[in-house]
Amino acid sequence: MVAAVRVAPSAATRAVSLLRTVQYAHPPNCPCHSNPGHHHHHAKPHVDRYAQRQSSRRFASALDPSSQKEYAFEMAASSIRFGPGVTKEVGMDFTNMGARRVCVVTDSTVKHLTAMKQVEEALSAEGIEFEVFDKVRVEPKDSSIKEAIAFAKPYRPDAFLAVGGGSVIDTAKLMNLYTEYPEADFLDFVNAPLGNGRPIDKKLKPLIAIPTTAGTGSETTGTAIFDLVAKRAKTGIAHRNLKPTLGICDPLNTKTMPAAVKASSGLDVLCHSLESWTAIPFNERTPRPTNPILRPAYQGANPISDIFSLNALRATVKYLPRAVKDPEDYEAQSEMLLAATLAGVGFGNAGVHLCHGMSYPISGQNPGYKHSGYEVDTPIIPHGVSVAVSAPAVFRFTGPSNPERHLAAAEAFGVDISNIKREDAGAVLADAITAFLAELGDQPKGLGELGFGDEHIDALVEGTIPQARVLMLAPGLRTELEKEREQLRGLFEDAMAH
Repeated sequence: MVAAVRVAPSAATRAVSLLRTVQYAHPPNCPCHSNPGHHHHHAKPHVDRYAQRQSSRRFASALDPSSQKEYAFEMAASSIRFGPGVTKEVGMDFTNMGARRVCVVTDSTVKHLTAMKQVEEALSAEGIEFEVFDKVRVEPKDSSIKEAIAFAKPYRPDAFLAVGGGSVIDTAKLMNLYTEYPEADFLDFVNAPLGNGRPIDKKLKPLIAIPTTAGTGSETTGTAIFDLVAKRAKTGIAHRNLKPTLGICDPLNTKTMPAAVKASSGLDVLCHSLESWTAIPFNERTPRPTNPILRPAYQGANPISDIFSLNALRATVKYLPRAVKDPEDYEAQSEMLLAATLAGVGFGNAGVHLCHGMSYPISGQNPGYKHSGYEVDTPIIPHGVSVAVSAPAVFRFTGPSNPERHLAAAEAFGVDISNIKREDAGAVLADAITAFLAELGDQPKGLGELGFGDEHIDALVEGTIPQARVLMLAPGLRTELEKEREQLRGLFEDAMAH
C-alpha cells in the first residue's frame, strides 16, 4: 500500500478556506456574516434583493435621491508595504514613479530620528532632488497648514513624502491638494458645514507616507484633520483622492516613540476600530449619491471594513498595554503598527462617529491641560486621549442600537458575554473600556480631569454639531437639531467622569 501524501495547501486554497470559516463557522464572533439580527441584515441577501429590484424596476419616473438610502459601498485604501527596514526602499519607489523632485514633510522631532536619515540617504542614492519642510505642528491648525502650503507651492514638486505621525501625513496631504489647486480658497474643500465640501475632481501628485507612530492610520486614508481656529473646532478634508499612493510601514520607525505617545496613538486605534465596527450600516445612510464621485469616504459599516475593524480591535486590546509598558517588546510594537493600518482601512471606509465628533471640540477648546509625556511648549490634549475620554459614555449610549455588535466588542476585551442580557450590552462595553483605560495608566478619568466643567458643556455641544460628516454615522443620534443637542449634552455630562 502506498503511503498517503499530504499536500500543503496553496495560498489560494488557504484563502478560500479562511473565507468559508468566517462565513459559516464563526457565528459568535463575526455577526456581520452569520447573525440574523446583525444590522447589515446579511450583506449578500441585501445585494441580491437590490439586484432583483433593479431588474424589475421601471425607470419612467425619477426618484428623489435625497430620500433614498445607499445601496453600495466602495473600498479604497493606499497600497501598503509592511516590514522592518523597508524605509530604505523609498528612493527606488520614487525612481519607479518617475519623480525627480520631492517635497519631504516632517516635524522638528522626527527630523532628527533614524527614519529621516534613512529617507535622505535613500533619496540621495537615487539622485533625487528634495527639499525638507520640518515645521509641521503636532495637532495642526489651519495657520500651520497654510504655512506648509506656502512652502510647497513655489517648489512645485513631482511628488511628496511624509515622514512622521498623523499630523505630518495629514499636512502633506493638504500640501499636495492645494498645490494642485493653487487658486482654490482654503475653505473650498473643507468639510461642510464649516467649509464648502468641494469634491476633489482631479488626480493629485504621488504621496508616500512613512508613519513613525502607530495610531492614526493616516497612511491608508483620504482624510486630513486640523483645527479651524476661528471656529474653535477641529475639522478636515475627506476624499479618496487625498489618500497616499503608498504607505511604507516600518516597525523599526516606531521604536523611538515615548510611552505617552504610544498610549495616545494606540487609543486612537482603539476608537477607530470600535467606532467603525458600531457605525450605522452603509445601506442605512442617506442620501444616495447622484454621482459616484459624491459617495463619501465615510460610508457606514460594511462587510469588508468589519473584518479590518474587529481584527484591529482585538490586536489593540492584546498588544497596546505591552507596547506601552515595555519599550523593548518588539512584537507588541510591530503588531500595534499593523493594527493601526488595519483600523485605518476599516474606518477609512466605514467612518467613525461620536468619540471622534466629540473629540474635536474637546481638543479645540482645551481649557489649559497639558498631557504628561509630550515635549511641547503649549497645552495639548493628544488626539487619542480626546477620543478615548468619552468612549465609555458613547458606547453606553449606542449599545441599544445593536446589542450583538457591542457584545462582540466587549468579548474582544476579554468579557465573558455568555450570560449577559442584550439590554446591558452598552453598559458592559463601557465598563470594559473603563477598565482597559485604567490598566493602561496615565489616562484622564473623564473630562473633569482635563479641566472641563458643567460651564463648558454648551460650547462643547455647539462645537460637536458641525461635525456632520461623522455624526451622520452615529447610531441612535437624532436628526432634529434640538433633540441632537439634548443628546449630546447628556453624553458630555456622562463623560465628565468614569
